[in-house]
Amino acid sequence: MFEVIVLGVGDCFSAQHHTSAVLLKSGGFFLAIDCPDSYRRVLKDAASLSGRAIDISDVDHVLITHLHGDHMNGLEGLALYKHFVEKKRLRLAVTPEVRSVIWAQRLQTSLGSVWDKGCFVHRKFEDYFDVLSLEWEGETTIGPFRIRIKRTIHHIPTTALLVEADGRSFGYSSDTAFDRQLIGFLEPADLIFHEANHGPPHTSYEELAELPESLRRKMRLIHYPDGFEQTAKAIEPLHEGAILTV
Repeated sequence: MFEVIVLGVGDCFSAQHHTSAVLLKSGGFFLAIDCPDSYRRVLKDAASLSGRAIDISDVDHVLITHLHGDHMNGLEGLALYKHFVEKKRLRLAVTPEVRSVIWAQRLQTSLGSVWDKGCFVHRKFEDYFDVLSLEWEGETTIGPFRIRIKRTIHHIPTTALLVEADGRSFGYSSDTAFDRQLIGFLEPADLIFHEANHGPPHTSYEELAELPESLRRKMRLIHYPDGFEQTAKAIEPLHEGAILTV
C-alpha cells in the first residue's frame, strides 16, 4: 500500500483553496505531483490539517503534469531552495514536450542569473534539475512508483497518470475535458482523482456523475471551483490535508 496526501484541491481562480497538488508516499519516499505557488506554505498547511509531519526537505522528486501556472509556479522557489539551502538538484519528471520549453519559456528569466560573491553568475537548467523523462509509451520508474501516462484533452500538452506501487494503483486525470478513453485508462486504478471544473477544457461534474456507480465509488474530485463541495452528491470531493491509502 501507499499514501496519497492531498495538498490542494482548487482551480487557478480559487480564493478558498490551494491549487490542486498531491504528494505520493511509499515508505520514506515522496513523489510530488505538481508544484503550486508558495509550495512550502502548501506543505505546512497540509501538515497542520493532517497532523502528519511534511517538510520541504522530504520533496526531492517532482512530476509536473503541464505548464499552466497553477500547476507549476512553485517550481521556481522550490528549485532555488534546493540549490541554495540544501545544495542539491531537484529530480524533475516531465514529458519531452514539457522539457523542450520549460526552461526557455517559463524558468530561465528567474533562474538563469544569480548574484553570488559580488557578481552575476550564469545558471543553466542542469544547475537546478536532474530530468526524469516521462515517455508516452511504456513505464517510467521513480523510486518505488511505476508510472504510465496518457495525454489529456486540454489547452497545452497535459499528462494524466496511472501510478503503481506495492501491488496497488492510483489514477490522476490532471486537467482535461471529459474523455471516455481517458476514463478507460484510469478505470483499472484502485483510487482515482478526477478534476471537475467549468469550461470546454475541463470536465463537468454532471458528466462524471453519469458514470457507473462502481467507478464513482473509487473516484474522488479535485481541481474544483469555490463552493463546489455543497453541490457534489454522487462523487466525494477531496479536502486539503486528507490522506488516502491506496
